Amino acid sequence: MKVPNHIAIILDGNGRWAKAKGMPRGYGHIKGCANLESICDDIKDLGVKYLTVYAFSTENWKRSREEVDGLMKLFRSYLKKCMKSAEKNKMRVKVIGDISAFDDDIQDKIKKLEDFSKDYNELFFQIALNYGSRDEILRGVRRLAHDAAEGRLDPDKIDEGVFENYLDTAGIPDPDLMIRTSGELRLSNFLLWQLAYTEFYFTDVPWPDFHKPELLKAIEKYNERDRRYGGVKEE
Repeated sequence: MKVPNHIAIILDGNGRWAKAKGMPRGYGHIKGCANLESICDDIKDLGVKYLTVYAFSTENWKRSREEVDGLMKLFRSYLKKCMKSAEKNKMRVKVIGDISAFDDDIQDKIKKLEDFSKDYNELFFQIALNYGSRDEILRGVRRLAHDAAEGRLDPDKIDEGVFENYLDTAGIPDPDLMIRTSGELRLSNFLLWQLAYTEFYFTDVPWPDFHKPELLKAIEKYNERDRRYGGVKEE
């Protein structure tokens, strides 16, 4: 079985999973966070080199105050525990998105985690926090326009490679496989540029129940796809 070099996952369904069990939404997020730690181990064991997860979007601020506060508390706890996971898996962690919206202590924890793990190279783990792809592209365009206006960039030499260097994912290969859990069939503003040639896998399984057997199902489906960008799979 050929393993994708880069898997991206939209971690969806935590709240609905908890509600179905008669529990508050926050319980689902806690269980989903614990599952993320397990999946990182599985991803590493399978030989996947890059993992990018959609954990908190720019639109998630619109959720109830109680849920957002609970998520911020969870982020504080997870970012601290993630150091142990990074050390165990020799995993470099990078947060993509606009972290300036978070409280100072969360920003400090993000920077500390990134600095702590910066020399690891066995697994590259990107966490999308306060991330939206349109926002990412707009921020990149502003930086690019500023560099062009300052004479550091020739507009006539701007191509895809140059533009990608202005994205949050600069230096990271595009995903080969994108997984979305819990039955939704949309991208929800996730990696719109980077997913141009990515294979998609949607499952009804909510994120807290998405364990290694489900991951293997997704990879098996990926192996059935034709990866010759636009080609037709031969019989």
